[in-house]
Amino acid sequence: MHLPGLHHITAIASDAKRNVDFYTRVLGLRLVKKTVNFDDPSAYHLYYGDQAASPGTLLTFFLWDDLPRGRAGSGLTSAIAWSVPAGALGFWRERLRAQGVAADAPLTRHGEKVLAFTDPDGLPLELVATNESDPRIPAPHPEVPPEKGLRGFHSVTLTVGVEERTAAVLTQDMGYRLLARKEKRARYTIGDGGPGTYVDLLTAPPLPRGRSGLGTVHHVAFRTPDDASQQQVHTALIARGFNVSPVMDRCYFRSIYYREPNGVLFEIATDGPGFTVDEPLAELGRHLQLPPWYEPNRAAIEAHLPRLD
Repeated sequence: MHLPGLHHITAIASDAKRNVDFYTRVLGLRLVKKTVNFDDPSAYHLYYGDQAASPGTLLTFFLWDDLPRGRAGSGLTSAIAWSVPAGALGFWRERLRAQGVAADAPLTRHGEKVLAFTDPDGLPLELVATNESDPRIPAPHPEVPPEKGLRGFHSVTLTVGVEERTAAVLTQDMGYRLLARKEKRARYTIGDGGPGTYVDLLTAPPLPRGRSGLGTVHHVAFRTPDDASQQQVHTALIARGFNVSPVMDRCYFRSIYYREPNGVLFEIATDGPGFTVDEPLAELGRHLQLPPWYEPNRAAIEAHLPRLD
């Protein structure tokens, strides 16, 4: 099984314009794809990432303004963390405060400084200042120096009731290994390790079951290089008794989905064909892109969606 690390993380937000403003202007990510939810074309699906829309840098959002707010708890992703260069947290703490975003003093986790804050919908976010090698290049931004920018995912934290159940899926079925443990947090990695591979399991049995909604993560996607490797994963997971979806065409990658035993929805997504299949690299995110089966309804879909300048 070949899973190099995280591919993308998809969350739920309410206001599309506010979402774009926060993730592009405030955090300095690039809007790399403006499309619709393939299962609900009345709603946007927005993708943010580095300049090239690289797997491992992609945070995506379903925009559903009529959903109730989610509730943190067991069985949900409890934090999304980006890798930033060591020494960058002072810049980010001041920038976030200047933008009206509350950010407490950094804490130390596994020997690295971590700055925690939330987005406008209350989604928990983190910046991890790491000395580990991370060659990923941040998207250019006029107010964020390259040596301070977000390079891609560092890790994702899952809150679980019973660590052993999720750990068994990660280690026995997905090729991960335990890297470090401190108190109720255990860190798992895969392959050569490093930013973009880490999955933290935070065990919190007293917490009630989490509830999906605004400000929560919908699913966590892991990378696999191609269709053949994805099929191997699919076969192996079914053999282990998981209820795995058929392969679904997401235009920019192909996906399978399943739930780990504590309830977090996992996806295995192929690296290709990539985000330039329907628009050139320089134009990513500038125009509404629809899958072929929705093109006949473009006028009606565009009329329903809020305008994003």
